[in-house]
Amino acid sequence: MNDFSGVGAVALLLGVSVRTLHHWHQSGVAAPSCRSVAGYRVYSPADVARLRRVLLFRDLGVPLQSIPGLLEAGATARRNELEGRRAELAAKIVHLQEVDRQVQRLLAADEQGVLLSAAEEVLAFGEGWDKSLVVAARERWADSPQWGEYTERSASRTTEDWRLVSSAMQSVTERLAEAKRGSVLPGDERANALAEEHREVMSEYFHCTHSMHVVIARRYVAEAGFREFYEQVEPGLAVWLKQVIDANVRSVGIDPDTAAWE
Repeated sequence: MNDFSGVGAVALLLGVSVRTLHHWHQSGVAAPSCRSVAGYRVYSPADVARLRRVLLFRDLGVPLQSIPGLLEAGATARRNELEGRRAELAAKIVHLQEVDRQVQRLLAADEQGVLLSAAEEVLAFGEGWDKSLVVAARERWADSPQWGEYTERSASRTTEDWRLVSSAMQSVTERLAEAKRGSVLPGDERANALAEEHREVMSEYFHCTHSMHVVIARRYVAEAGFREFYEQVEPGLAVWLKQVIDANVRSVGIDPDTAAWE
């Protein structure tokens, strides 16, 4: 650039708008000190150097009204301000790096569902764990609020967190099977308590309302994969569990025949 430059050229050089330079001029922060032959305000090299310092202090978060005083202050005062601002900047960088890691995990969880290694999956879910179930769930529910809730939780869960969720589901399933073998009837107080416990464990994956619980129970009967799983645990368990869940929601005033996903 020339020794003396107009506002447009300086704005382009510094990556700011002409309006910003006019505002700094009017605010007394930094002004062009010379005029061209035609009488227009122009910036000298010293003016541009001052503008660069203004940009630095602005980017460091110094209030605009405080910048002129810093520019006129002694070297010690400026250094102290810069050191203090740099320490704040370092802390922000650390925070933003952590935010970035969280975003990366959230994006990974949205793609993979569970963020565990193969060995960790065995520890969390047991030898029979089938990751294809998560892949299938994503294909079916990826655009739903429930998948978003599931992945947000998954992004922060450890192997131990997942083990506890898996163990809770296994425990309630075994006690449901025991209740069926003991001829507990749907609508019985014990059956309702088990239905509520099952719904609470489902809510570890995503918030599961009573109506949603009914919709899930329909899949236990209608879909072969679910039905076969429960049949292996206890013959007839899928149908009985649906009856138990239906009876439980009736006790809270919901008609299972008209219940819908919420």
